[in-house]
Amino acid sequence: MKLLAGKTAIVTGAARGIGEAIALKFADHGANVAFTYVSDSSAEKAKALVEKMEAMGVKAKAYQSNAGDFAQCEQLVNDVLATFGSLDVCVNNAGISKDNLLLRVTPEQWDEVMDINLKSVFNMTKLVMRPMMKAKKGSIINMSSIIGIRGNGGQSSYAASKAGIIGFTKSVAHELGSRNIRCNAIAPGFIETDMTHYLKDGEASKAFLEKIPLGRFGSASEVADATLFLASDMSSYITGQVISTCGGLNI
Repeated sequence: MKLLAGKTAIVTGAARGIGEAIALKFADHGANVAFTYVSDSSAEKAKALVEKMEAMGVKAKAYQSNAGDFAQCEQLVNDVLATFGSLDVCVNNAGISKDNLLLRVTPEQWDEVMDINLKSVFNMTKLVMRPMMKAKKGSIINMSSIIGIRGNGGQSSYAASKAGIIGFTKSVAHELGSRNIRCNAIAPGFIETDMTHYLKDGEASKAFLEKIPLGRFGSASEVADATLFLASDMSSYITGQVISTCGGLNI
């Protein structure tokens, strides 16, 4: 059963990790997928991802675009609508971390995290809501984090940005619910990606695993499964919620 057959989705920050897993999961379920990447070094990965999705029989296109820049987001959405003709799902996945004790965090580092993690969600949501309102349907999915719920030492900027996403998500759900547009968030826990590879080594890994009731790190594919659910009509009566894909870490 193709849960997203005939739908078009945008996924920001999808050249690797969770974003890549989401894009592939969506394509596997019949969605046409537009996705973004930022750095030139990701161009080859983006090209390979397009080829993988096209081999699944869907339309796919990669865009080099910075989700933290409103003008670039505006161009992106316009291009996607012109190329794909419609827009049903937006996954705001782009994110970075600049972990350090608050004492050592610079204003520039703080602003960079806020721009990529939080302002990007504002940018994309503001721009996709109009075509979704016109269509009288849509699903917006924002990637928060368990750190945005629990907080964590050395991650004040990351935690603040991800907590902001949760408040933003709930507010948008209130505003757009009457237009049949749903807005939800996902809060991953410790997921095996390039960003978290350092957590798997030695004593650090053991300490983290002891806090997770399921006793293991999650996979990007498992986060993609939750995202697929929220993107599909299976979640048609769910909005303003935060789904923690964390192995029970948030119990």
